[in-house]
Amino acid sequence: MKDTEEALLRRAIELAREAREEHGNPPFGSLLADADGKILAEDRNTSLTDNDITAHPELKLARWAAQNLDPETAAATTMFTSTQPCGMCTGAIERSGLGRVVYALSTEQFLTLRPPLTWGKHKMEGPALFDEARVPVEGYYQ
Repeated sequence: MKDTEEALLRRAIELAREAREEHGNPPFGSLLADADGKILAEDRNTSLTDNDITAHPELKLARWAAQNLDPETAAATTMFTSTQPCGMCTGAIERSGLGRVVYALSTEQFLTLRPPLTWGKHKMEGPALFDEARVPVEGYYQ
C-alpha cells in the first residue's frame, strides 16, 4: 500500500472516530477517492442520528457515486473504509460500479471487538408463483 493510500485509510478511520465520539453513532467511516488520490466524497455512519438502519457510509457513498459519476469515472475510484463492508453495502458498491475497496478491519477482526449480535432471525421462503412473478421481469433486461 502506498503512503497516500495509508493516509486515505487513516482518514476513513478518523471518520469512524467522529461518528462515534462526536455523534454517538456506530464507529464506521468511509471516503471515495479518484485515481490520483483526490477525495471525491466522504461520510460516516449516521444510523442512530438519522434513525435509519441503512445509513452506513459505504452505502451512502455508493449511492452518491451512482448519482454523480459516470461509469468510467466510478470504475477508477477507490473506496477507503474503516471496516470491511457488510453484505448490504457490498451489493451497493458492486451495483454502483466502484473500482476498488480498501478496508482497515476485516469482518472477522471487527467481530472480536464487539459482543455477539442478538437480533432475531427471520425466515425466508420461496420461490413461489414463478409464472406470475416473471411477467413484469421478462424482457426488461434484454
